[in-house]
Amino acid sequence: MGVPYCIVKNKSRLGRVVGRKTCTCLALSAVNSEDRNNLNKLIESVKTNFNERAEEIRRHWGGGILGSKSAARISKIEKARAKEQAQKVG
Repeated sequence: MGVPYCIVKNKSRLGRVVGRKTCTCLALSAVNSEDRNNLNKLIESVKTNFNERAEEIRRHWGGGILGSKSAARISKIEKARAKEQAQKVG
């Protein structure tokens, strides 16, 4: 689609762009000619840092670290499998 898309850290940062306290989303329909160059720089940085790396960012989300409940559940399942294998063998 080619639409530049990024996620901003918090609503107040985005709100500063539109002159409000907070803002959840922003769509630009018209840009002043003197601001066009700055907008193009912003679009290029957004595309390279977020849009083109979307698959990479999505794959590494979370870091693969389990919480205590999930780790305990997996540990319990593995112990049950090991016990079952031990009974089958001996």
